Amino acid sequence: MICQGCVPSVSPAGSSPGGCGGGGGGGAGEGGRRTPQGLALLRDACCAHGPGKRGRRTACVGAARILELPTRRWRTLVQTSFLALPAGSLGPCPEPHPQLAHIFAFLRVEGSPLPEPERVCPSGGGSSVIRWRKGLCFRLRKILFFVLGLYVAIPFLIKLCPGIQAKLIFLNFVRVPYFIDLKRPQDQGLNHTCNYYLQPEEDVTIGVWHTVPTVWWKNAQGKDQMWYEDALSSSHPIILYLHGNAGTRGGDHRVELYKVLSSLGYHVVTFDYRGWGDSVGTPSERGMTYDALHVFDWIKVRSGDNPVYIWGHSLGTGVATNLVRRLCERETPPDALILESPFTNIREEAKSHPFSVIYRYFPGFDWFFLDPITSSGIQFANDENVKHISCSLLILHAEDDPVVPFQLGRKLYNIAAPSRSFRDFKVQFIPFHSDLGYRHKYIYKSPELPRILREFLGKSEPGRQH
Repeated sequence: MICQGCVPSVSPAGSSPGGCGGGGGGGAGEGGRRTPQGLALLRDACCAHGPGKRGRRTACVGAARILELPTRRWRTLVQTSFLALPAGSLGPCPEPHPQLAHIFAFLRVEGSPLPEPERVCPSGGGSSVIRWRKGLCFRLRKILFFVLGLYVAIPFLIKLCPGIQAKLIFLNFVRVPYFIDLKRPQDQGLNHTCNYYLQPEEDVTIGVWHTVPTVWWKNAQGKDQMWYEDALSSSHPIILYLHGNAGTRGGDHRVELYKVLSSLGYHVVTFDYRGWGDSVGTPSERGMTYDALHVFDWIKVRSGDNPVYIWGHSLGTGVATNLVRRLCERETPPDALILESPFTNIREEAKSHPFSVIYRYFPGFDWFFLDPITSSGIQFANDENVKHISCSLLILHAEDDPVVPFQLGRKLYNIAAPSRSFRDFKVQFIPFHSDLGYRHKYIYKSPELPRILREFLGKSEPGRQH
């Protein structure tokens, strides 16, 4: 192939005054009559086998000029024209293309034969390609070794610094959406919501939102915290919502759920654990559970005999079962527990999480990745907690959940349902088909959710004004 680096050359001997156009005229004589045909063949060869549009154009233009010059000059210029092709497009020299030999034979002038073309590689063309390939291989090897080194180093880093795993589980440093003022829930469309701050422990402050039922939104305009606290004693039931990791109480999907629950006649009280959002403190499983316990007690003091339900989502299901287990042990259980997208325990969830895919079959996975979690005091053992819970339990899980596998929610239900602690209470598992696309955090979109809650919890009070 002539345009892949093989350049026709002839020996210096063998020139003729008739040449390729007869005496240098370029268009007279026998050679001149053959020139258009030779030009066409050479152009076809270049265009058919040239390395890219620019290289083909260069070769064709060079060939056109060559065939119009005297014989003693075209030998040099034919080499020069092909040497002018871009160096990056020249590959290893193959065998000379058969059509090239035919062109040279066609352009011979009787009595002054031109030597047969021989295979000549452009100076520096092949070697530059070789150097480029070697450089590319070297760079690829460096990248590969870096990636492999990082892949091997990460497990050791996590093992030596268990706090890394804790941060990856809590993700409290991820604040999405970032540019919102948590002191102003009305900016998120919650115009019947009040922002509080409670202090579960010394040096710990947590931000709380209280959303009243939608039927009260007009009366709620301009009201202070005292009015909202008094509203908890109304006949409307209350849901304490415990969110999952990452984000804040102002996360988009969380706000949409508050709106749905509020429209159904529930008070919704939610908060950011210590270390999340605008709450102050260092996150831990014990601290998160204590924050939830403090808010629950704060609600019970103000709600009187109104039903109080606890709703946990994702990581919040671990906080919820911790909380309810403690409440049952002290004989003050909630009226019901709702778990959305729950897992069995944090070890099984971490092993099933999408982030663990690249290490799931890494030798010593449990020792490198799971043991540091438990050594940090993080367990969230829902599968153990449900054995000690004595209240109605509702589990909601989408089949297409990519974060907490559906199988873990089903497994938790299978553990809870036969438990003696639920002997006198309802235990219900509601799956949502993958075709609905609710995934990990969009169950609130289900048009069936109001019916499910109404049948499980009972009908909330419709709209007595406060």
